[in-house]
Amino acid sequence: MSASARPNAEHVPLIARDVEATRALGAALGRSAEPGDVVCLFGELGAGKTQLAKGIAAGLGVTDTVASPSFVLMAEYEGRLPLFHIDLYRLADAGDALAGGLIDDRQASGVTVIEWAERLGAWLPAARLDIRIEGNGDAPRRLVLHPTDARHERLAAAVGL
Repeated sequence: MSASARPNAEHVPLIARDVEATRALGAALGRSAEPGDVVCLFGELGAGKTQLAKGIAAGLGVTDTVASPSFVLMAEYEGRLPLFHIDLYRLADAGDALAGGLIDDRQASGVTVIEWAERLGAWLPAARLDIRIEGNGDAPRRLVLHPTDARHERLAAAVGL
């Protein structure tokens, strides 16, 4: 997590035993999301970042098929709020993302989910919910939620914490 995270904010661990549980957690986040919310996902390849993003989309009422936007960098979906799904896996650093206009003012009207958020480094938005996903394969996932501000503490509370 970045240095801009609030030092006193709780790190809240959850266990998702399978893909359905990961998506259910995401759906709870999506149902509680408000315009301007930013969710940053951290984890190894195959940890479940895209599955969590699919759950957030479902909670927002997105009916389109949600896939990792690795090759297009950002996919936009319509739901109760717009979903801006960003995947920085293929970018070397934040300069590429910022120069390409991936982060812009229109995202204030919706929810932004950023996979491989660590690639933004110091350019991560200060106000966000960080979710670190640990585990891979068929093993349960350990998800650690870290809201960086009071606004995003609301999202952590949405999953019953």
